[in-house]
Amino acid sequence: MEERNPVSFSRLLSDESTISTLSADSCEYYQTEIFDQLPSVQATRAEQNRPEEQLGHGHLTRGPRDKASMQPLRSLAMCIQGKRDARQRRKMQTSNIGFWESWRRSQSIYRKRAWEQLGGALASLLPWQHTLRTIQGRFGIGVKAYFVFLRYLIFLNILYCALIWGFILGPTTFYCRSNNNEPLKFGVNDSVLDFVMGTGYLNRSSVFVAFYRHGCLNFKCLNTPLLYLAGILTILFLSAIMVVRRTIVGYKHTWMLGKRYSMNVTYKIFCGWDFTIQCPTAATLERSFIRNDLKLFLEEQRFSMREARRTFRQWAHLYLLRFILNLLVLSLLIGAFYLIFFATEKSQSQRHMSPLVSLLLQYLPPFTITFVNLFLPHIFRKISSFEDYSFTTQVNITLMRSIFLKLASLGIFLVFVIKKPCECRENEIGREMYKLCIFNFLTTFCNAFLLNYPRKVLQEKYPSSLLARLSGKQHFLIPFNVLDLVYIQTVSWVGVYYCPLLPLIGIVILIMTFYIKKFTVLRCCVAEQRMIRASNSSVLFHFMLLLGLLMAATTLSIEIFLPGSFSSSSCSPFGEGKTVFNATEKCVENLPSLARSTLHYLASEAFAIPLLLAEIIILTSYVSRRRANQKAIERLKDMLVMSSSDKRFLVKQHTTMLRRHKNPRQVRSAGSKEDVPLSHYNDPTPHS
Repeated sequence: MEERNPVSFSRLLSDESTISTLSADSCEYYQTEIFDQLPSVQATRAEQNRPEEQLGHGHLTRGPRDKASMQPLRSLAMCIQGKRDARQRRKMQTSNIGFWESWRRSQSIYRKRAWEQLGGALASLLPWQHTLRTIQGRFGIGVKAYFVFLRYLIFLNILYCALIWGFILGPTTFYCRSNNNEPLKFGVNDSVLDFVMGTGYLNRSSVFVAFYRHGCLNFKCLNTPLLYLAGILTILFLSAIMVVRRTIVGYKHTWMLGKRYSMNVTYKIFCGWDFTIQCPTAATLERSFIRNDLKLFLEEQRFSMREARRTFRQWAHLYLLRFILNLLVLSLLIGAFYLIFFATEKSQSQRHMSPLVSLLLQYLPPFTITFVNLFLPHIFRKISSFEDYSFTTQVNITLMRSIFLKLASLGIFLVFVIKKPCECRENEIGREMYKLCIFNFLTTFCNAFLLNYPRKVLQEKYPSSLLARLSGKQHFLIPFNVLDLVYIQTVSWVGVYYCPLLPLIGIVILIMTFYIKKFTVLRCCVAEQRMIRASNSSVLFHFMLLLGLLMAATTLSIEIFLPGSFSSSSCSPFGEGKTVFNATEKCVENLPSLARSTLHYLASEAFAIPLLLAEIIILTSYVSRRRANQKAIERLKDMLVMSSSDKRFLVKQHTTMLRRHKNPRQVRSAGSKEDVPLSHYNDPTPHS
């Protein structure tokens, strides 16, 4: 009998599972004749090939078969012939059951089909769906994750605009119009530069916070300060819920599917193709999906093998090199912060200049911040390449260093702007945030059409020139593009209190950024040879977004609760020297006595202790449930592994017995080897 070569396969194992040693030919039973004789296989085929005459007179079994009969045929995991037989069986069942039961089953199938079609229609309505599939096929799912993240930020800002209109702008506009106030007009001293610098007409409009200082709503519990506060706090609260939720869900999926599962390469190659594809373009994209996944898997396996071969001396040298490189990164960060400090001081010291020079000086801090945030991340990327991490880890380290640079530079700039003496400090901060958004978008536009596109044209027209060879192929660097999005959204969160219409400006900027980046990717870039996982990238994207939200919440908390801590002037809706508690004091005094006592109790220290105890109990309960679920999952994994081992052993034993029965001479030697129990293979000690 012809001997088969052993087949190596990747078995599903977790880090905490009990590792059982299996023989090399543990998948051989799929190719034996005994596999077709297994009871489960015979039972399945008997149900599929049962004659129609028997179906008409037998009693219908309950359980999984009834549940499967209620599903549409397209969702059943069976071949075409099996679906045809299932359709015939359903017709026979219809004649045996009553009219009401038949109608109920048909309506259930129609409802499920309608829900599937509705879900597909709603998914097709998402903007840029075809563009995202094209980008995923050509550049991998990591680049697609960037554009999905950008679309998510657009939806967030649309929600912010709806909240600002409902809480702040809408009531103020309609109520002031009903009181016949004078509309805002374009003055004689106003110019087009006001829309770039945020002064003049724009400074008096509803874009900045000073417009809401003298509100038209003056009721005790319905006034402009309370509505303004409710709108800002609602934006922060919903942002925290949505960003934290996506971060936690993404981390959970990464934890479950990251290192604990190894991708079955055989399944990806032989079963990953979608045979319903008919369009050549869709077939090309699907082939690109599979190729990118395999490239990512091979890259991770190659790094793991190289890391496992390192010696103790190599590890010591590597850690010393990483320590020196981190000192270099720290020195670069300190130099960047000093440069921002110098630019801010220089812009504040100049007075009575010409309009052009004044414009350049006012944009000197945004220019410096953008310059630092544009070039230092590239240096960080080069430094991380010498630290000998995996490609995904290199991307994550570069992202963390760069986001610290961007947030810290923005924080330093905010401190100088807040300390700057001016007539209306809130409008001044809003103008600076407005200019940061405008200048960042101008940088994105110039980088795409004045740098990337000419570089691509040069490589296409003159590929053998020295400049084209020095510039090299252009890739879409995911870390730096994501950092720009996080930076813009952080500026929007920080400036939403000082500039309520900043989310609307952010929507316009993000939509235009989407098309600019789409042009850059599809026209100017080539695919990366080294891929990153989209799940890890998405978690890190939202984690950096959470850091920006924490920074914005800290800044707004200082501004709202301590408005006079940095400057004596204030043109906020709360008025001069007032805080949130002063604005809500009149409303609380007019409430009923029960409501007042309840609010005083909720704001007192007596309520803080029960609240803290309740939080501790809830957190302890969730931690205990998580640990119990984790142990249960690991026990189930162990049971699956042992069950699979038992089945393989029993099938091999049965196969050996059948071969002995057919031809005992040829299988005697092989049977003596295969009859050795599993404990013999698991025991590493040699037998005497």
